Amino acid sequence: MRFLIPQYFNEYTVVNGYGPVHIEARWFNDMINVLFSSEPFVAGMLAIFLDIILHKKDSATRKDRGMHWWDRFHSFKTDTISEEFYHLPFNLNKFFPSV
Repeated sequence: MRFLIPQYFNEYTVVNGYGPVHIEARWFNDMINVLFSSEPFVAGMLAIFLDIILHKKDSATRKDRGMHWWDRFHSFKTDTISEEFYHLPFNLNKFFPSV
């Protein structure tokens, strides 16, 4: 999949002189054709898609994705280091509270 889409876009452009996305807006055509002609972009989009469709509630999936590490940073108040690090000078936290 990672190699097929960029190869299709590149071959189509060589044969026809323009990419498979061909509408009135030239800037949009160029943007989409360049993105989908790039193997790293297609691989990244495929990885993001596959990561999103995994079961989020499964503990093994959460651990594989590294989500268990972020649990303690989910709320600003649960981590004292965050509270100390983002503390505003001159006691301005009274007027501008953190989220």
